[in-house]
Amino acid sequence: MKNNRPEDQRNFRFQRNVAIFGILLFLGKLFAWQLTGSDAVFSDAMESIVNIIAAFMGLYSLYLAAKPRDEDHPYGHGKVEFVTAGVEGALIAFAGIIILIQAGSSFLSPKTLEKLDWGIAIIAATAIANYILGVISYRKGVKENSLVLQSSGKHLQSDTVTTGGVVISLLIVHFTKIYWLDAAVAFVYGTYIIIVGYKIIRKSLSGIMDEADTSMLDSLAHFLNKNRKPEWIDLHNTKIQQFGSHLHIDAHLTLPWYYELRQAHHEMESMIKLIAKNTDRDVEFNVHMDDCKPFSCEICQLSECPLREKKFVGKVQWNGENISQPDKHRIENIMTSEAVSGSKTSE
Repeated sequence: MKNNRPEDQRNFRFQRNVAIFGILLFLGKLFAWQLTGSDAVFSDAMESIVNIIAAFMGLYSLYLAAKPRDEDHPYGHGKVEFVTAGVEGALIAFAGIIILIQAGSSFLSPKTLEKLDWGIAIIAATAIANYILGVISYRKGVKENSLVLQSSGKHLQSDTVTTGGVVISLLIVHFTKIYWLDAAVAFVYGTYIIIVGYKIIRKSLSGIMDEADTSMLDSLAHFLNKNRKPEWIDLHNTKIQQFGSHLHIDAHLTLPWYYELRQAHHEMESMIKLIAKNTDRDVEFNVHMDDCKPFSCEICQLSECPLREKKFVGKVQWNGENISQPDKHRIENIMTSEAVSGSKTSE
């Protein structure tokens, strides 16, 4: 994969290894099914097919997400990660439905299982391997801000739970000879798989629809509050979009109206560089400079402003909610709220 970003190359190689590993585990489960004749093991093996499909879809999405922006995709290709994560969530939920159907069939028509000791050993080994790889994949996804690796890790961990349920049911059947318990345990974990799939679908849809990430906005507001300059009178209309591991930030920064263009641009660049320097993600900025209005005087911290028209009331404590709101009505609404701090003085 030709790409200048080393993290994209690392993610691609890691997901490729996940896909290959999924094939090996699937073959192991098929072998265990041939030994035992267990419907639960067969269902677990079928769920592994979903793992393989999802892994290769994730691999392809990482390839697309790593491609540079072009004329047809001015914001790049990172959104494809949300699409593939949504499809993967749907596949997980579908696998859960298949497991429920198979469990219902086994519950109605129980049968004798064979060579359970070997089957238990093989399935348990695949469960441990799946869990380890799932944890590694999820942590790497968090570190690299890759939704594909995060969903892949969650998928592998959820598959571990399913496989663990199969192991438990095989152990119970092996020692008690109560064969319907195998189907009962599979039914419980099939329901769990459907819930996991739904959560992944929900998260991917929120990314596709650019749902506001309040925690991300709160983090940005908290950081800017700590490093705020008096010249930055206010921040509003702030929006954050995610494109794969990349972010796009739109914001309006209010500056003194009498600043020359060069001085105003310098303050805008100062804020942008501050954010970019203190994040581990690639961020694209679109910051609009607003000139201060008379109503801005009440929250302006420039103590030596020669053109102040209203008394200073207090500093607005930025948070994820108020930095995303429009300008004038936003200030009017928060002047009497806890978002304003500082002594009420006159200039």
